[in-house]
Amino acid sequence: MRVVVPYAAREPKTRLEGVLSPAERASFAAAMLEDVLAAVRGAGREPEVLATAPVDVDAPVTVDERPLTPAVNAALAGTDGAVAVVMADLALATPEALADLFEADAGVALVPGRGGGTNALVARHPGFRVDYHGTSYLDHRRIAREVGASVDVVDSHRLATDVDEREDLAEVLIHGASDPPNADGAPTERRSYEWLDAAGFELAGDESRVGVVRE
Repeated sequence: MRVVVPYAAREPKTRLEGVLSPAERASFAAAMLEDVLAAVRGAGREPEVLATAPVDVDAPVTVDERPLTPAVNAALAGTDGAVAVVMADLALATPEALADLFEADAGVALVPGRGGGTNALVARHPGFRVDYHGTSYLDHRRIAREVGASVDVVDSHRLATDVDEREDLAEVLIHGASDPPNADGAPTERRSYEWLDAAGFELAGDESRVGVVRE
């Protein structure tokens, strides 16, 4: 199985511009990418990065400056066999959660994100193509039906949590600090959690909602 991790190397995470400077957004996005790559490897797969510009990571990198949909569709069209697509901002991804996705044997397996997006998928049907505009989860279910592919929905809090907004940072601080140990019993290294902690972010909230503040 080919595992593709799309990555916006130019001006990443623009919706965090009220919280982080451009340089900080780039650094934090790189930390999340490293967490995703580590989780893919922990699930027994070798990831490759599909980036909009060259990036320095310990994985093969394909540079494609096109928007997400045509870039991913080119990867699907150019591959014989199953292709997994895992977004680079799944800061809480674990090998166990990804293994559940990779092992799904439907023609298309989908991980819905909050708000109707698609955070990860596995395409085994050769006719399936993506469309990441709008409510892509519903679009991908429709596309799968149109090409005659069976569909599995993988329900995973860790894979459903993508980090785009300020409130998403709280999820990283809550769950990144309590990751289960690795298979060898060692503590899980969560670079995105460590980045936020070092940058002075901490949890704060009232009785109804938890958010983040920065020291």
